[in-house]
Amino acid sequence: MTIDETTQQIVAEFALFPDWMDKYEHLIERGKTLPPFPERRKTEQNLIAGCQSRVWLDARYENGRVYYDADSDAMITKGIVSLLVEALSGHPPQAILDADMAFLNTVGLKENLSPTRANGLLAMIKQMKMYALAFKTLNA
Repeated sequence: MTIDETTQQIVAEFALFPDWMDKYEHLIERGKTLPPFPERRKTEQNLIAGCQSRVWLDARYENGRVYYDADSDAMITKGIVSLLVEALSGHPPQAILDADMAFLNTVGLKENLSPTRANGLLAMIKQMKMYALAFKTLNA
């Protein structure tokens, strides 16, 4: 599935919830689906700067694709990073760099997040794209 197809699925999924409290609950539940992030990888190097909560992100490059692992100590933030991991993980670096993240606006995340969480969201996206750029450059 392409990034666009995945993000369209996410938008459709969130459209099922009529109000933001339901969407927040769904976001929290989605965060619980992230695979366990080993404690040994919860390092300063994997910590995303600019997030109010602690968010760890790691990436690996296999067979021309970037795979992300993430975790957070805050439930809503963990849900947010789970959306990003679902949308971007498993794709070639260039597809990640070209990805349109407007689905986050369509879902309503940016307008319903506090300014500090919105900044954290941007920091997560930036870090994921930086990993993609690094893998693209190293493997060109």
